[in-house]
Amino acid sequence: MRRVWRRSLQLQVVSSTLVISMTVVAVLGVFLFQSITTSVVDQREKSALSDARSDTAAIANLLKAHQDSGESPKPGQIVKPPVDQAMDAIKPTEERRYDVIVLNEREPSGSRATEGVSRLSIPADLRDRMDTNNTKFRWGEEFRVSGRYQVGFNPTGTPKLAMVTAVVVSSGGYQVYHFFPLTEEEATLTAMRQMLVLVGIGLVVLLAAIASLVTRQVVTPVRLARQAAERLAAGKLDERLKVRGEDDLARLATSFNEMAANLALKIHQLEELSQVQRQFVSDVSHELRTPLTTVRMAADLIHDAREDFDPMVSRSAELMQAQLERFESMLADLLEISRYDAGAATLDLEPTDIRDVVLRAVADSESLAERHATRFDLRLPNEPCMAEIDSRRVERILRNLLFNAIEHGEGRDIVVTVGADRDAVAVAVRDHGVGLKPGEEQMVFDRFWRADPSRARTIGGTGLGLAISREDASLHGGWLQAWGLPGEGSQFRLTLPRDSSIELKGSPLSLEPPEMQIRRTWRGQITPVLAPATGDGAFHGE
Repeated sequence: MRRVWRRSLQLQVVSSTLVISMTVVAVLGVFLFQSITTSVVDQREKSALSDARSDTAAIANLLKAHQDSGESPKPGQIVKPPVDQAMDAIKPTEERRYDVIVLNEREPSGSRATEGVSRLSIPADLRDRMDTNNTKFRWGEEFRVSGRYQVGFNPTGTPKLAMVTAVVVSSGGYQVYHFFPLTEEEATLTAMRQMLVLVGIGLVVLLAAIASLVTRQVVTPVRLARQAAERLAAGKLDERLKVRGEDDLARLATSFNEMAANLALKIHQLEELSQVQRQFVSDVSHELRTPLTTVRMAADLIHDAREDFDPMVSRSAELMQAQLERFESMLADLLEISRYDAGAATLDLEPTDIRDVVLRAVADSESLAERHATRFDLRLPNEPCMAEIDSRRVERILRNLLFNAIEHGEGRDIVVTVGADRDAVAVAVRDHGVGLKPGEEQMVFDRFWRADPSRARTIGGTGLGLAISREDASLHGGWLQAWGLPGEGSQFRLTLPRDSSIELKGSPLSLEPPEMQIRRTWRGQITPVLAPATGDGAFHGE
């Protein structure tokens, strides 16, 4: 999900719009619902208080008139108690939407209530307040006690939300309670709340859809441009964008097409120049072979008869012979490089034990090592190290590495180590010579590069050996990497996959020599390890 979020601009915009819309709609919905609730409840309270004042005034007048008259009923005359007369003064049942309780604390039998409520319906806290402050709540004060309560209108009924008012109507201890059910208002507000939620959800979905549509109109051309750029980077130089309209996106497509056309033109020019250069090197190398063969034959005759010449001419014959051998080697290397540049190099793969290839390369280098007073220290595993390789090319890589180690090893021993694991085989060539300076690990594989330009080549190398070795390693899908420190020598590691169809993920041998790792650990400090140079220019782990 994180990857999809980071890669999709449309998803980011729509999600942001959705979150912002939900926040805005929620805030507005809460504010609107509170306003509606306040309006509905306030209107109901005004109506309820008006009815309560009217009934309370009528009840108070009847009770006060009865108290002031002090008349006793005549014999045989049936007179309703004052509280019953007071109850008759309120609105008839069919005209009112509320219930009333007239309570007389001094004479409990003088209390009355409408059909919908009983004395038990009075909220306890309201009753306590009235009993505690009975003298305070007198008739004629501005107003009384009121509030909203969950009221049980009958013993078996479910409590309902109602507004309750209470007032003392006379000094006779009468308290009048009005119960105004808010059931209809509560139902209205519930329906309003549901409506607001549904409208809010619909509005959010609509805004998200609008954002998706608008974003799609912008993102689609950008996505097409990205896909075209990827195809262009993959080498499809004829890729172009369709131009629609004259807006900014259309101008972007026009600019992209112009850039692609100019890029294709420049690449075509560079390819032609490179082709001419490769053809020139190939032609020169081939054309030089014929005169070189003639010169070689003449030089061989002169070299064979050098004993009959005076010392100066004899020495010249030997020098000419050596330089002709170097010239022939350089021509062979140039032809090999031209094949790589032209993409014509191929592999002759066969299962081979890498130990045998190492032994052949060491045997070819023995005579040169003896002339430089250098010995080889071979560290080969006991088990076969089989891999699908072109043994001729791998042997050439190892010979180049050994020759390079002999030339720069200062006559010290050269360690050749072979390692293998389930996926790869590796060969490390370690010398203890001058080493490499920081940054030279990347440059050592460049063509005709020298670590010290003032230093002559002691074994007549052409300067193309390591460059060709890197190309051979890359052709196998392997790595050729270098490590070195000034005064500590250098180590080159060749890593090849056992199966040519499998991509390398690691090497069975460490690029840094084991003794250097032990030394860093023994000293208790970290010595900077230089990044290895690889055939593809990237860094690969151990």
